[in-house]
Amino acid sequence: MNNEFSFSVNGREVIVACPPTKTLLDVLREDLQLTGSKECCGKGECGSCTVLINGESVCSCLVLVSQVENQTVKTVEGVGHSGEMDVIQQAFIDEGATQCGYCTPGFIVSAHSYLNKVNQVPSVEEIQVALGGNLCRCTGYSKIIKAVETAAKRKLYTEIP
Repeated sequence: MNNEFSFSVNGREVIVACPPTKTLLDVLREDLQLTGSKECCGKGECGSCTVLINGESVCSCLVLVSQVENQTVKTVEGVGHSGEMDVIQQAFIDEGATQCGYCTPGFIVSAHSYLNKVNQVPSVEEIQVALGGNLCRCTGYSKIIKAVETAAKRKLYTEIP
């Protein structure tokens, strides 16, 4: 049995008709064609499906669509400003912080959320905590951490909303 669920995704109000037990990840990918969030483990252990719900990082494979009724969801497709890349996206490119790209959306969303909450260049340890729950098997974490440091420095010295 399908129900209708209304919520905001990347600043756009949507209504989706589906079973209430369908995961948010499946709704994003199958119903809304937002395929940036990836399914990898399906258990909330890898972070590839990370999205923001009301500004908080969550694994969308663990959230039912019924739980986001009247909530605000931001996916990796919603990170950025007026069609331009966010400072974290550019830093990932500049620092070579991607390889296969499977984990990249989760890291981008988590880092974006974290950098919007701090007004300083975080330590390596703080970045590691902020990105906890996101796993990378290809690039390794040093380039990812460097990308977050670079983005934090750029964010501090530019006027990016």
